[in-house]
Amino acid sequence: MKNKGREFMARGSKKKYTSKQKRRAEKIEKGYKKRGVRSKEAARRAWATVNKASGGGKKSGSDRGKKENKSPLRKGGRKKKRH
Repeated sequence: MKNKGREFMARGSKKKYTSKQKRRAEKIEKGYKKRGVRSKEAARRAWATVNKASGGGKKSGSDRGKKENKSPLRKGGRKKKRH
């Protein structure tokens, strides 16, 4: 795919993800399956969670040094408030 002279990877390709991101998505997917979510939906939700936390594939580029947002990885996906 091309967009204004830039090339994008095909949808569904996991080539640009680090091994840590892939492992994390696999673990999240297993958790969804354990709770009764069907396989395809579990995979979709797992990758959505990884993307939300890390901002997508990180194998190259200037985004690699940025901190991860860990709140989507917490149960329920919300930040806990301290009182």
